[in-house]
Amino acid sequence: MNRALFYRKFGLPEQVLTLEYSNKPFLKENYIRVQMLYAPINASDLIPITGAYQHRITLPQIAGYEGVGRVIQAPLSYQRLIGKRVLPLRGEGTWQHFVDSPAEFAIEVPDSISDITAARAYINPVAAWLMLKHYSPQGKHILVTAAGSDCAKLLCNWAIKFAALSVTVICRSDNHAQYYNKHTIKHIKQDDKQTIEYFARQADIVFDAVGGELAETILAHMPESSEFVSYGLLSGTFFQPKKRLPKVHWFHIRHYLKQISQNQWLKMFDDIWPILDANDLNVANLFEFNDWQAAIKNYRQPYRNNKPLLIFD
Repeated sequence: MNRALFYRKFGLPEQVLTLEYSNKPFLKENYIRVQMLYAPINASDLIPITGAYQHRITLPQIAGYEGVGRVIQAPLSYQRLIGKRVLPLRGEGTWQHFVDSPAEFAIEVPDSISDITAARAYINPVAAWLMLKHYSPQGKHILVTAAGSDCAKLLCNWAIKFAALSVTVICRSDNHAQYYNKHTIKHIKQDDKQTIEYFARQADIVFDAVGGELAETILAHMPESSEFVSYGLLSGTFFQPKKRLPKVHWFHIRHYLKQISQNQWLKMFDDIWPILDANDLNVANLFEFNDWQAAIKNYRQPYRNNKPLLIFD
């Protein structure tokens, strides 16, 4: 019997998600079936439930976009995967005990990577990787917002690996500043407008996941030759560029995935695994799947410095 978190209408996740029991249908051709171990709660999991992207979502849906599990069923050509840990991506929602996903897109997890790290190896690492590949930090001054997020931590650390001239991150909380002190990364306070304006004037590339007033402040002071990459709106407020330059880029993983082949997809993870350090991610806070409401409540906590993960028995 499968247990899954469905949403059959759009709204606040805490109100529209329902835990439902059902039997899985027969496995589709060229799909694998994965028994889930862990799945995180990300903004990218919750925002679609609210209806923000309802023009491209057909209801009902199972929530969740990433996680790790063990293959229990596979087509003949993928029998080698049975018993292996994989990321079951680009198929069904991952907030369920058994996930069916296309075998060709399954990502094998190296033995050196823990379950907790593997469960979070898609949304934020792939976003950070793609942004840094398309907007190279080499020899440039980088400014990053949303310091408390996993993606910001990866962007900062990987930008340094990729030879950025400098990296500065904007922190909303002292809890988040502690991490950057430990990693000797320059951090500034989100309410220190004058300092933000100063670093905006120096920035060659800005990676922003906040939007709203912060984004508008940064844009107003950036050099025209710089680039502003928007990959989220954690403030819940849109922003409007006031000038033609600097150039604003809107980053969405799905736009890039449409353009890459299966081999490029697999190669991307081959490149990510060696540099994915668990110390660059927020500490996991584990919740039993039945306690999904408590997990979302934990996600909502202001100045949170942990990452809620669902555990599947």
